[in-house]
Formats: sequence, C-alpha cells, structure tokens
Amino acid sequence: MAKNRNRKRKASPIEASTAEPLESSIEENEEIEIGEEVVDGNDSSDSEGEEVYTSDDEGELSFESDEEGNFSRNLNKMKLNGGGEDSSGEDENADAEKEEPSSSNTAKKEKLQTSVEAFKSELNGSSSKKNQQEEEDEYKNDTSDEEDIRNTVGNIPMHWYDEYKHIGYDWDAKKIIKPARRDQLDDFLKRMEDPNFWRTVKDKQTGQDIVISEADIELIKRINSQRIPDEQYNDYAPWVEWFTSEVEQMPITNVPAHKRSFLPSKSEKTKVAKLVHAIKMGWMKTTEQREKEKAAAGPKFYMLWESDTDREKMRRIHDHVSAPKRDLPGHAESYNPPPEYLFDDKEMKEWHKFKDEPQRRKLHFMPQKFNSLREVPAYSRYIRERFLRCLDLYLCPRAKRMKLTIDAEYLIPKLPSPKDLQPFPTVESIVYTGHTDMIRTISIEPYGQYIVSGSDDHTVKIWEVSTGRCTKTIDTGDIVRSVAWCPNSKISLIAVASGQRLILLNPKVGDKMLIKKTDDILIEAPKIDVLESERIKSAVQWAAAEGNEYETGYRIIITHFKPIKQVTWHGKGDYFATVMPEGANRSALIHQLSKRRTQIPFSKSKGLIQCVLFHPIKPCLFVATQKNIRIYDLVKQELLKKLLSNSKWISDMAIHPKGDNLLVSTYDKKMLWFDLDLSTKPYQTIRLHRNAVRSSAYHLRYPLFASASDDQSVIVSHGMVYNDLLQNPLIVPLKKLQTHKPHEDFGVFDVMWHPAQPWVFSAGADSTIRLYT
Repeated sequence: MAKNRNRKRKASPIEASTAEPLESSIEENEEIEIGEEVVDGNDSSDSEGEEVYTSDDEGELSFESDEEGNFSRNLNKMKLNGGGEDSSGEDENADAEKEEPSSSNTAKKEKLQTSVEAFKSELNGSSSKKNQQEEEDEYKNDTSDEEDIRNTVGNIPMHWYDEYKHIGYDWDAKKIIKPARRDQLDDFLKRMEDPNFWRTVKDKQTGQDIVISEADIELIKRINSQRIPDEQYNDYAPWVEWFTSEVEQMPITNVPAHKRSFLPSKSEKTKVAKLVHAIKMGWMKTTEQREKEKAAAGPKFYMLWESDTDREKMRRIHDHVSAPKRDLPGHAESYNPPPEYLFDDKEMKEWHKFKDEPQRRKLHFMPQKFNSLREVPAYSRYIRERFLRCLDLYLCPRAKRMKLTIDAEYLIPKLPSPKDLQPFPTVESIVYTGHTDMIRTISIEPYGQYIVSGSDDHTVKIWEVSTGRCTKTIDTGDIVRSVAWCPNSKISLIAVASGQRLILLNPKVGDKMLIKKTDDILIEAPKIDVLESERIKSAVQWAAAEGNEYETGYRIIITHFKPIKQVTWHGKGDYFATVMPEGANRSALIHQLSKRRTQIPFSKSKGLIQCVLFHPIKPCLFVATQKNIRIYDLVKQELLKKLLSNSKWISDMAIHPKGDNLLVSTYDKKMLWFDLDLSTKPYQTIRLHRNAVRSSAYHLRYPLFASASDDQSVIVSHGMVYNDLLQNPLIVPLKKLQTHKPHEDFGVFDVMWHPAQPWVFSAGADSTIRLYT
C-alpha cells in the first residue's frame, strides 16, 4: 500500500488543473511526506462519495474512485519542482527524512496541514468559479444585429443624407463622414485590378465596400436557382414512420371490449318500435304516400277578386300586382260632345273602312250627340267591354316597372361652340375647272404652291393654288386612279398610277435648281447587287423614260402585272407603295427609288387589300382589307395589331401626324376613329354622311380633319388629340360644305388639306376641284 502510494505517474489534465493551486501555495524545493493519513480526517476506506487523491512514486497527484464512481482524496508523498529526479534519489531523501528528529516532523506536518487547507480552499474556489462561469454563460449564444452597426441612424432611407457631408452618427453621437467617392476611372481600374471586384458590394449605411464571402455567394446562388439554402439539408431523406417504425411486443392498450359494443342498442330498438307503430297507425306517412296525396290534391286555386277582408290573405298567397285602371272617358264619349269631336263624312268612311281591322281605328266607337241625358239609349258594347276588361285582368301578365326619369340634356355630351374652334374653312373660294371627266384623286406640293389632279380623261393636270391656273397637262393614256406628290421637299417628283403603269413625273414647275437636281438624281440607274427573284420580275418591271415621254416629264415607268388602285409615299420620300386589289398575295408592293428595286412584303393573301399607309414616325405599315386593318412592323417583319372595323367595306384611311390615331372611312356611311394606344376597336363611330364616305384626311398642323362623301358634301370637323394619354380625343363637327354637283350617283372622290393653311381641297365627280377657306 505504501509502495503504491510512493509510485510516480504522470498527471492527467484534470489532475494537473487541480494541482496548480496546491503547487502555488507551497514553497519551492520542499518535500512533503504523508503516510496513510487521510487529508479530510477520515479513513479512505470508510469514506464514500468523496474524491480520494493519492500520490504516485513521481510525487504527482492521483485519483482513486470507489465502486459508486465517487472519488476520495488522498495525499501521499509529493515533491514539488523536483519531478525530474529519479526514484533512487527520492528513496534516499525518504530515508533521510525518517532519521530527522520528531520536532522537524511535527513542523512539517503542520506545514503540510496548512498546505492541505489551502488546497481545499483552492478546490472550492475553482468549483465556485466554474459555477459562476456557467451562470455567466447564460447569454453567450444571444446575438444582436445592432451591436456591430457603427451607424446609429436606424432603418431609414439613406438618400436623406445625399445633400450632407456625413452619412450618420456613431455610438458617441459623432458624425460619420462619407468616404471619398470613386469616379468612373477609379471604378474601371478597380474592376481591372481587384479580383474581388465582382463580389464587392457597398454598405449604404457606412459607404464602405464589403467583400462577400464564398459561403454567402454559394447561399445567393442557391436561392437564385430556387434550391434549398443549406446544402447539408437533405430534402429527400427517407421517411421515418414515427408510429409504426417500432414494433411493440405488447399492445399499448389491452383493455377488453365492452359488452355493449357487440350487443344491439336498446334505446335504438325503442325508437324504431315507435316509428313502426306510428306508420301502422297512420300518424306518420312514407315518402311514397306523401307524393301520392300531393298528386291527388292537384293545384290550388284561389279567387282572383276577393273582398277587402281577405286582402291580407291574398298577399300571403301571391305577390299581388294591382290591375291598371281604365282610362277616364274623354270629350268624345260625352252624350253632348263639342262639334269638333263629331265625325265628318271623310272620317266616317275611314272608320267604316277598318271594319275588319278594328285595332287600326283611332276610336273604338263613333261619337254621337244627344240633346239630353234621358235620350241616351242603352250602351250596346257594354257586355263586350266588360268581357275584354276581364280578359285583360286575368290573362295579361303584370309586372312592376320602375319609372326612370332621365334628362335628355344629360345624355348629350357638352361640346365647345364652333366659334371657339376657329380657324377652319367655311366658304368656297376657288373652283379649278379643266378636266372633262371625273376627278378621282388630288395631291398637293409640300410647300402648298401647286396641286396635281388625276382624272378619268387620262390626263394629269398641275394647278397653281393661289390663282387656279392650270400650268401643265400630261396625258397618261389610261385612267388615273391615284397621284401622290413626293413629300421630300428636296426633289420635285410625282407618282402617278395610270392603268398598270406607275409613272414618276418631273412636273418642271417651281424652282429650276430643284428641277435640275431631280433630273440629275434619276438620270442614272444605280447598280443592283442583289438578284431579284422571278416572283418579283413577273410582278413589276422598272424602265427609264425615253424620247417624247422624257420630254413630257416622264422619268421612270414601273409596269405592274395588274391595274394599280393606289400609290402612297413614305415620309422621307425614298420608299413608296402601290396597291393592286387583283394581285392576290402580290397586291401590295414596296418600291425603293434610290436603288430602283421592289419588294413583296407578304407571301400569303390575308384578304382583298384596299389601301396601304406608312406610319409617319415608326417603321410600320398599315394595310386595310375590306373589313379589318392590320399593322405590321417592317423591321421585325411581324404583325403588331389587328384593328376590327365592324364595317362591310373600307374605302380609305388617314393617320394622324402624331401617329397615335387612325381615321377610317367606309362605304356604309360612317367613319371610324381608332385610338391605337387604347384598343383594337373603334374609339368612336362618326355618322355624318348620308351616302358612302370616299375619303378622309388630317391636317398636318391644325386639329382638323375632313371627310368626302357621295352625298356631294365635305364635312370639316375638329379633332384635338391631347398629349395627356388619360384624356380622350375631342371630336366636334364644325361645317358642312356642299357645293359639288352629283354625277352618276357619285359625289366627292378625294379630299386634301393645305400643308400650312386651314384650307381644304375637294375633287368631285363633276370634273371640278374646289378650294374652301
């Protein structure tokens, strides 16, 4: 036992930690010898539940535990700061200590007792510190999002500090100055040099750059890809049957079933017996019996005319609607009516004429005159009238109608007075005469100095607007159905659709320098690098004018395979389009003047094309068939919108200079105003004419539009389009100008506005052009 106590061994970490207080309380180079004494005053063999400390041969502290796992403390021979000596030296020191006098042993024991007490206090102190530390660690896992925030302004919009030099306040209420801002060059250099630039974000509260960690980047990627943020989480983990996963050896409840669970219920037996007895006695009837009784009873009739005492009963039976009262008799039913109420011979014949159709008579009786009341005979129609009254009372259905009182002026929209919407044309100023047949089309020069007209007399005439003088007449050899002056003011060119030929004319009027420049542009044909397909070559052929035609003014002739109905220019004056209704899928063609080539925009026929129009601003093409208008994007080559006209046949269309509104005229006497930003259906249907509407046009500068019809009238209207998209266009009819004469059921074919003045031109079937100012 003593030998085991004197053995040395290496201390465990727990022993080393508990031995530190003891080593610090004992002086250096002192040796302590303890025999079989127990430090706490009790024998180690008798103490249970206490720790036992022993010392091995190396002088270190060791533990011994009892059967219950408790430790008892024992101290054997300890040597502090001398653990490096061998065992032989320690035995010699022990023999020397045994030979010392008893006084020195007593002193050593007292000193050892003091050291043991100090060691106990240190152990108690360390345990109390440990308990205190455990109490202090109660909030060690608590966090606060605000503790690491240096800016204390809180969760507010940081743009409130845009006009200040500081960005907020720190914990000492001092201003946090904004960091220096980088310019675009610094950002570029940082982007090039800093490998972490792509993961750097700016903190709005401090203005500092923060580099996102790899874990945060991975978290962001997983959230963006709609995956679970934690990659360690297994969302397809095997299902654990929490109830049936563990097979129990014995039942959870082994209570035997109650006797009442397998015996019939006595209370239910009593209830069923009562029901059977009630059915036998006839007190309760089955569903079959009730249906038979209901069928045998039949419908319930009630008296239609009841006395006042049964009025409440009538209301309970039926929601009664009182019968309308008969009209009171008038003067004609008097026994002595005034003479004007008596029938004359004509009225008498008419009354007898409708003998077989009495419902067409104004009165169901013939007024008679008697000198006194005693001379009035019995009324012969009394029984019939009472019978008809009874029929009306019980055969005619009745319904309660709420009388709706509406003021007619409330339904009429409030429009401004035409006097407040001036200027607009009101009178006829000039009549241009010279054609010998119907004038189908007119077009005006971009500056408004000249106007060109095309007629069924196979001629094109150019007029001077201010004087009405015809400056030039050009014969085309066929009916001229459409003319269009090039909108480009830098060249002088007119497109004329005559039969199957599209003729580009140089009118040779106006500025001579402009005329020469136009000839120089068109004198040489550009080289075409792109090969045209056979489909295009069979549709059109470009040719330059020669000989007499060139002297007349012809410059380019484009021959089509079908008669041309319409020609229209693009706003820039390089592209123009032609329409051939009989051309099927080649009805609409787009030509380019600068390159002298033709394009076929459609491969399939969507209907009988009536007219086409270029958008004034956007690269869009409006194509009007008989009933609908399609809007195509020429760049993307796709259909943008399809406008529904709800009309039988479209004749013409005009687009507003801003490009947001479209005016469509139809042969069924109406005009359709489309708001392209609002809907694909008409914003307003305008019915102002009595016959087919042939043409319509917008003014380029004034909020005016005009329409021409076969009723020989031109109607000028005010059409204000506002920049505010929430405000609807204002449409007010202003003036009806009707000076044309009818010719073969035709009226006015075309209408055109002056580009600068509020003047309108009209071309009629009476071979005249009229100017209204």
